[in-house]
Amino acid sequence: MGIIAWIIIGLLAGAIAKAIMPGKDPGGVIVTMLIGIAGGLLGGWLGKVVFGVDSVDGFFEISTWIAAIVGSLILLVLYRLVTGGRSRRRA
Repeated sequence: MGIIAWIIIGLLAGAIAKAIMPGKDPGGVIVTMLIGIAGGLLGGWLGKVVFGVDSVDGFFEISTWIAAIVGSLILLVLYRLVTGGRSRRRA
């Protein structure tokens, strides 16, 4: 799979992860997209290491999408723990 496919999967996985875990995030849309892209890579890596399967078979494979969404959820939880749910207030 090419880099463009990873970016598309990551963007969509980030949006799905945000829909599964709604709430205010201090980063906004850009950070959610970056979390999705990194989560897709993390999910693929975890699938290979933990389960010993190649979870990145192709763009339309369900295992690819599940791995990307799970990775995005993990990173979203970590991001919320690190930032502590802080949000900027404008006066």
